Amino acid sequence: MEVIAWILIIASFVIAFIGLVYPIIPSVLFILLGFIIYGLFYSFADLGWLFWVIQILFVVLLFAADSVSNLIGVKKFGGTKAGMWGSTIGLIIGPFVIPVVGILVGPFLGAVIGELLVTKTDFRQAVQSGLGSLVGFLTSIVTKGIIQAIMIIIFIIAI
Repeated sequence: MEVIAWILIIASFVIAFIGLVYPIIPSVLFILLGFIIYGLFYSFADLGWLFWVIQILFVVLLFAADSVSNLIGVKKFGGTKAGMWGSTIGLIIGPFVIPVVGILVGPFLGAVIGELLVTKTDFRQAVQSGLGSLVGFLTSIVTKGIIQAIMIIIFIIAI
């Protein structure tokens, strides 16, 4: 039973890291699922209240990092809300339309199309907004990856 428990826990953590590049997968929920699986198979007593407070704060930080990175990336490169929304839509649709590469092309094209169609900006500015969304997305991946790794390290220390 222990082997099954650890396979499920590790699988949850791996899926969480896959979710960094496939935003349709709710990464943070899989991290929490790993903790809950541990508690169900072993004991929640090992994971005290301080552990859960810290983890919940990291969950909030993960959600904030996701939104803020994209917003800052688009804004820093001169984009508007249309670029940000286009980037978000491209991030969701991109991987399905163009597997693997779509995760990078989707947000870029989404921001460019959003800027061109909604705000009617010139092409050069729209491309800059697209680059900003790409930079924001990549920054978000790195930031969330570090936070998720810290969450798992805290979990390992706690048990």
